[in-house]
Amino acid sequence: MEALLKLLEGLEPDRPGVATGEDGGPAAGAGDETSEFGQLSAAHGPRLGIGLDSCVIPLRHGGLSLVQTTDFFYPLVEDPYMMGRIACANVLSDLYAMGITECDNMLMLLSLSQKMNEKEREQVMPLMIKGFRDAAEEGGTSVTGGQTVINPWIIIGGVATVVCQPNDFIMPDSAVPGDVLVLTKPLGTQVAVNAHQWLDLPDKWNKIKLVISKEEVEQAYQEAMLNMSTLNRTAASLMHKFNAHAATDITGFGILGHARNLAQQQRSEVAFVIHNLPIIAKMAAVSKACGNLFGLLQGTSSETSGGLLICLPREQAARFCAEMKASRQGPGVGVPGPDAGGEGQQAWIIGIVEKGNRCARIIDKPRIIEVPPRGTVSEGNNNSTSPPPPVQSPPVS
Repeated sequence: MEALLKLLEGLEPDRPGVATGEDGGPAAGAGDETSEFGQLSAAHGPRLGIGLDSCVIPLRHGGLSLVQTTDFFYPLVEDPYMMGRIACANVLSDLYAMGITECDNMLMLLSLSQKMNEKEREQVMPLMIKGFRDAAEEGGTSVTGGQTVINPWIIIGGVATVVCQPNDFIMPDSAVPGDVLVLTKPLGTQVAVNAHQWLDLPDKWNKIKLVISKEEVEQAYQEAMLNMSTLNRTAASLMHKFNAHAATDITGFGILGHARNLAQQQRSEVAFVIHNLPIIAKMAAVSKACGNLFGLLQGTSSETSGGLLICLPREQAARFCAEMKASRQGPGVGVPGPDAGGEGQQAWIIGIVEKGNRCARIIDKPRIIEVPPRGTVSEGNNNSTSPPPPVQSPPVS
């Protein structure tokens, strides 16, 4: 992550007026990206650039802001329709991480593989496009254009754009000591997808077959697809109701990477401490059996279209989780409502915000919450709606 952000430094505008401390470096609160952009554009509204989920650009008219994001990736599941849905959910998630529930427009980015013959293209591509379009409609928006190319690989992604009033979005920079961290989807999608691919690779399968059955792999894979294709729109709506202070979505850098990035954007001197890791059932055991190949328990395993990591006031977090579970979400319904179809989403309190130096860590022995695939019966109670006890942060050199 650090290497990528360094490569993008040249895209950022000069930032005049940053206060300096006695040592010549930035004063407290002036060294993080969000506070600097805030000083730069205070006359026009908050501005957010490189480093987080979406760019926020104050417009010249009426106190409005343009919020925009883009993302794309390569296929990771076998079902082309679900791949399209996942790609669209992944793009929209960057808006949802800022509490934005409406999207004005989407563009689709699509690369056809030159390795596919005409018949394969005619079968696969319409399904990917339909999945992307259906997910966009579920999010209350539509796809109005995009770009299509021929490439060695299949690629799918898009651009999401919305024009907002200031109260439509939540800047991701206001976490304070005493907040708790809430996660809205389980971890382990990368492990589940790889384990499913290994069913046809005897050398790989032999490493994990003692800890998981083929049926359990298939269930985990289906659960991962369902999670990745589920919009984070309900969570975005509830962020406003329960006074969220900051959020990000969990994707390629894993939960620890994104937690660190979010911590670095905070105006207050805070640290994020993660105590609980909700993980798709059996994926922790698979990761261990592979010699921690994915870094799942270390928080570095990549996720695709993961949940939102939200900083909430401690007294609001349990109610947020309860409303997530009670809310219904289905085709055409992405915000809480009693008459919506589909199933509620589970959410977990996974950590705390304490005073610190804008860092994040996972405790040495985090509690692993095994999240069973929907439709199966869990043993015991896997909910975690009580904040973990505060712990002493280790000294940071």
